[in-house]
Parts: sequence; structure tokens; C-alpha cells
Amino acid sequence: MDFPHLGQILRNVASSRGRATRTEFWSFVALATLLIACAASLEIRLFSGAGFPGPLVLGVAALLLGPLIAVAVRRLHDIGKPGHWLFLVFVPVLGAVILIWWFCIQSEARRNRHGPDPLDTF
Repeated sequence: MDFPHLGQILRNVASSRGRATRTEFWSFVALATLLIACAASLEIRLFSGAGFPGPLVLGVAALLLGPLIAVAVRRLHDIGKPGHWLFLVFVPVLGAVILIWWFCIQSEARRNRHGPDPLDTF
């Protein structure tokens, strides 16, 4: 699996300022999913799945929650939305559908109030 924006993700792991491209966002989601799956696999092997999810999976998920929120806010910034729209996650079903839609749409191809276009290399 290739993570083209891993350096960018690690540099901005705790920052919700600026913008994150679709590739950066989805690369982080894939990496987080992989880490949680590895933790789950290890936990199942070590503890025979008793009380799943256990402390290992919950610990990895807790460590990834802050960076996931930061990259999600930056992704919203990239499409011109303020970060507080992330609270839609608390609206059952519809909120998740709207957020996933927004995370998938194309970036604003110009500077917006959250910074320059991250894809602009000129």
C-alpha cells in the first residue's frame, strides 16, 4: 500500500489549520484503518477475542482520534467549509452521508480563507 502524503500527514498530525487534499485525507484514513486492524488482529491472537474490542484496539483508536479530527477539519477547509461542520458526525446517518460526500468532492482550486490550494505547485 502506498501512502504518497505520509510526510505531509505526519507534519500536520496535530494541526487543524490549513487544507488537506482528498489524497492526504483518505491516505490517513487508510493508515488508521490498517493500524486498528493490526491492533485487532494482535489482540485477538493474544487474548482470544475475549471482551473485544479490548485495551489495545481502544488505545490505538484513542491515539488516532485527535489526528483524525485534525485531518478531517483540514479536509473541510479544503472545500471551503469551516471545521465546525464536523459536528455533523453526531447527526445519525444523514450527518455521516453528508460528511463522506464532502470528503470525496474536489478541492477548491483557488486560495480560500484557510490557505492556498495545496495542489498549486507554482
